[in-house]
Amino acid sequence: MPDNKKPFDLNLHTARLLMREPFFSSLSRRIDKIRTDSVPTAGVRVNPDTAQFELFYNPDFMSSLSDDHKMGVLMHEFYHLVFEHVTTRKPEGGIRQIDNIAMDLSINGISEMRGKLPCEASPGPVVTPGGEPMKACLPGEGKFADLPANQTYEWYLAALEKMQEEAEKNGEGNPFGDADSFDDHDGFGEGGGNQAANEIAKERMKDAIRKAAEEADKAGSWGSVSSSMRKSIKERLATKVDWKKMLRYFVRTSQRADKRSTPRRLNKRFPKIHPGKRVRRQAKIAISIDQSGSVDDGMLAAFYSELDNLAQFAEFTVIPFDTQVATGKVYVWKKGERRKAERVLCGGTNFDAPTRFVNDGKFDGHIVLTDMMAPKPIASKCQRMWMTTSEYAHNPYFSTREVVVAIDRK
Repeated sequence: MPDNKKPFDLNLHTARLLMREPFFSSLSRRIDKIRTDSVPTAGVRVNPDTAQFELFYNPDFMSSLSDDHKMGVLMHEFYHLVFEHVTTRKPEGGIRQIDNIAMDLSINGISEMRGKLPCEASPGPVVTPGGEPMKACLPGEGKFADLPANQTYEWYLAALEKMQEEAEKNGEGNPFGDADSFDDHDGFGEGGGNQAANEIAKERMKDAIRKAAEEADKAGSWGSVSSSMRKSIKERLATKVDWKKMLRYFVRTSQRADKRSTPRRLNKRFPKIHPGKRVRRQAKIAISIDQSGSVDDGMLAAFYSELDNLAQFAEFTVIPFDTQVATGKVYVWKKGERRKAERVLCGGTNFDAPTRFVNDGKFDGHIVLTDMMAPKPIASKCQRMWMTTSEYAHNPYFSTREVVVAIDRK
């Protein structure tokens, strides 16, 4: 008899599992969940192509867990994202066993995680697909009995390195044995070869966390998230992203290859012209500038100032618009040129107009400077990024999964 049972789909369970967790429920809606047999349990990563965070999971593993343990796995993975283990705090030399342990200790010791982990310390230990009892690293237990809870990854890493040094000095070998993470950390920094993907994903995650915090505050409940953790999360949101770096990363990641045929020198044995290929990297970027009255001169000046710096290595097509594109005022800002900010329109705002203009052209990236106070536009054929002020970034007229970066005008 054929097995008609459908593979476990985590997307169908998250709303129910996180019903009493407003913060994590909101965060979950903004993270792609991908079913795969390539990992034994679960993990998170930055997709290097889309710059989106993904939670990937083994359907057999997840379907074998109790609801409490499923929720524990979700919360554990989300905390990796909140704590920036996947991007900013990923070791440059790659993930080692000691890094895995330190990251998990920083999460598993949080009060709301106790009893939710599918490990030996939880009621009803889970057996892995390989037949072994599930293991997890817990502060205050087993090999980590002397380590307190509620410390950072860096604190635990320093403590573990000291333990390792002491063990080596005493000729005891690896003090951690087979202790390791119960989840998969191999995807950490997978976008790491693509710094642009990491930076864009980091900004997206910060925006997702901010919205999740706002929704939890509005609901009057953060679920099981402790007051100290709420404070920590809000402090993380207060840190600023370097919008100039974000703009540079966007331009670089939008570069495309321009291949041209080039004749090679004639070979006496093969007396024909053999074309070769020469690849030139370039980025053709559209800059749509909202000219509506609500976009003030200070915002225009800050943006033009940074474009002036970027013109050292890229060419832009500047597209002024309000409810329509001022086609007579569109111009190419060539590499090395200097330009002054100017206002040529002062009407309302319609994002469809510049998007259609860019879609009809051959552009690799589209950046929109705006206050975002208009309806959501049609889809863009190339990657699109929005740049606005902090107040508008936090309270946009429409929601989007595209990158929204706040300009610091100080």
